[in-house]
Amino acid sequence: MSLPLVLVCVWLVTANVLAIIPSRDNHWARAYALIAVGVPLVGWVTWVNGPVVGVLALVAGASILRWPVYFLGRWMRRQMGRE
Repeated sequence: MSLPLVLVCVWLVTANVLAIIPSRDNHWARAYALIAVGVPLVGWVTWVNGPVVGVLALVAGASILRWPVYFLGRWMRRQMGRE
C-alpha cells in the first residue's frame, strides 16, 4: 500500500474519531480542517495511484463529510438559478 493510501486511511479514522467527540459548533471547524487536509491528499492519491483510486478516496471523504457536500450542492444550485 502506498503512502498516500495509508494517509487517506489515517484521515478517515481521524475524521470518524472527531465526529464522535461532542462539539458546540456542530463540527464545522473540524470539517473545515479535514477539508483543508483532505483535498490535497485526494490529489496526491490520484497522482500516485490513478484516477479510479482517487475517485474512491473522494467518495470515501464525501461520505464522511456529507453535510458540507450537501450544502455545497445547494449553494451551487442557487448560483445556477435552479432553486
